[in-house]
Amino acid sequence: MIQLGLFDQVNLVEFESEDYPDERLIACRNPFIAQKNQQQREALLEATEKELDLIVQATQREKRALKGQDKIALRVGKVLNQFQVNKYYNLEITEEGFSYQRKLELIAQETALDGVYVLRTSLESTLMDAATTVKAYKSLSQVEEAFRCYKSIDLKVRPIYHYKGDRVKAHIFLCMLAYYVEWHLKQSLAPLLFEDEEIDDSSLNVIKANRSESAQSKERKKRNQENLPVHSFRTLLEDLGTICLNTVECTIREGSYRFSKITRPTQLQQKALDLLGVSLICTQ
Repeated sequence: MIQLGLFDQVNLVEFESEDYPDERLIACRNPFIAQKNQQQREALLEATEKELDLIVQATQREKRALKGQDKIALRVGKVLNQFQVNKYYNLEITEEGFSYQRKLELIAQETALDGVYVLRTSLESTLMDAATTVKAYKSLSQVEEAFRCYKSIDLKVRPIYHYKGDRVKAHIFLCMLAYYVEWHLKQSLAPLLFEDEEIDDSSLNVIKANRSESAQSKERKKRNQENLPVHSFRTLLEDLGTICLNTVECTIREGSYRFSKITRPTQLQQKALDLLGVSLICTQ
């Protein structure tokens, strides 16, 4: 049994259960989600009770009062189906009237669990402690982004124009390798991208991290702290793609000469090359 008071100091608690003998369980609590759920529940309850009170008044009016258990139940059912909170009420419907009460104990139980979710892992704590496990869970959005990139956005693993098994495996492997390279490129080029370079990487923080001021500034101004234009990864590659190797051939009286010359990079391109540790001089 987990004491909910433990969440007052930290937002995660590790525990064990006989139902999962070979796994570690980590309960996390997001106080902002908890507050949001409580507000939504209370708003639904108040809206429901406003309609239920009208039914109660209809059964008590002097003229043309609402009578009959079936008729009253039909009106009550419509209200409960609209707001989907019938599990929180005890109802009493008779031929002459109608009354309701909140299930305060049930509401209190669910309120205590608002914002709480449990992570399961089979990894030993020596390999990944509770805080690191939460951090890994929070990075699932990056995995989802990787699958989108892998399937459609950048790498487009499909269609596969191969039929032999080893060639299909090689194709998949090369796509995975390409994504691995792309991920590292994005990390290195982050100052020139709309990436957040100052993410709160606190492992104990189970709350969704907000974008830093520097990231918000890049979004507003479309420029970074060095006043260089900020790009998406794709548009930055397109900009770098304008760097080309020119072959120059000239003829003079002594003879014909040919040499290669790389176009001079712009300030943005040079910054990208510096971040990647690439020298155009060494490639000539």
